[in-house]
Amino acid sequence: MSHHIVEAVDLQYTYPDGTAGLKGVSFRISHGESVAIVGENGAVKSTLLLHLNGYLTAAQGTVRIGDYPLTKQNLKAVRRSVGMVFQNPDDQLFMPTVFDDVAFGPLNLGLAKEEVVLTVNRALETVGVAHLKQRPPYKLSQGEKRAVSIATVLAMSPDILVMDEPTSSLDPRSRRRLIELLKTFRHTKIVATHDLDMALDLCERTIVLHQGRITADGPTQKIMRDEELLRSSSLEKPLRMQSCPVCAGEKKAF
Repeated sequence: MSHHIVEAVDLQYTYPDGTAGLKGVSFRISHGESVAIVGENGAVKSTLLLHLNGYLTAAQGTVRIGDYPLTKQNLKAVRRSVGMVFQNPDDQLFMPTVFDDVAFGPLNLGLAKEEVVLTVNRALETVGVAHLKQRPPYKLSQGEKRAVSIATVLAMSPDILVMDEPTSSLDPRSRRRLIELLKTFRHTKIVATHDLDMALDLCERTIVLHQGRITADGPTQKIMRDEELLRSSSLEKPLRMQSCPVCAGEKKAF
């Protein structure tokens, strides 16, 4: 199962305006791991994710997917293996109908039309939006767009699922439904998120990014309890791990 492995070695990236982005980022993610990448705004989480399937190319360092380094020559195969769900669903949905969007990838893989129909229906049913398949994407709610964007990736049967802020703009019920869905994906998951409670629910491992560097990499529970680490990385403990000020006030009253 080596094709499920993601490895970055000394990734360095500078933005076109000269601002330093990644500053020597290295990690290895093994088959079946669920890994959260957390950090404050500007910690370059999205930039890191865009290196994992070749949307951005590092000035220095390498990315390996399975046994092979990510190069221009094998970019198509890497993108087939690494399914990317962008932070903004509108960046991923561009066809006249939901069905067309989800079918776009399988059609480009050369699947027969009958197989494409089965694949699209299965992906839409998996994310709970099969009833939307004839709707124009621009008429969907943010939660519906998010579900469809995930379906477009699932239809490609990726070995590795990479997601950028998947719970942003979701109401609580849609957020919970998404987390439960992601728990069913048994392959490798990499999730960049501000939602530290979701990281606790979904990921046994967390990588903390701060100012373009990895400041911690370890078990999620341990990292979320390290108040000094979180504070120095401009983060706070997940809500469920914070004491309730109202309850604390009531206790003092007694």
